Amino acid sequence: MISGAHFLHYSKDPEADRAFLRDVLGLRSVEAGKGWLIFALPPAEIAVHPSEAEWAPPNSVDGVSGVALYLMCDDLASTMRSLQARNVNFSPIAEAQWGSVTTFPLPSGSKIGLYQPKHPTALGLR
Repeated sequence: MISGAHFLHYSKDPEADRAFLRDVLGLRSVEAGKGWLIFALPPAEIAVHPSEAEWAPPNSVDGVSGVALYLMCDDLASTMRSLQARNVNFSPIAEAQWGSVTTFPLPSGSKIGLYQPKHPTALGLR
């Protein structure tokens, strides 16, 4: 039985990105040793999208292919205002069929998506 999911984020500045996740996004964590933090995420879901080309190269260690991380919120404007008060900068909001979406950079320069879904979600399913 699958008991959870573990996402990997590869960073050129892991210490700064960990501090951002902890201090700015307020994600709780456990320490796995030597300052290595593992963060709790909000409930999650996964969607499989078609791809004509390999857009995310697989991890060179185990061959697992890449994923894109989008955090979801109920009120995009309110969530953005809250994070802007913590000096988070956002790309312009784009309206897609599936939701209102923006991105924000981590200190390393990697981007995370943030969106308010217009589609049904699987978050309440167990």
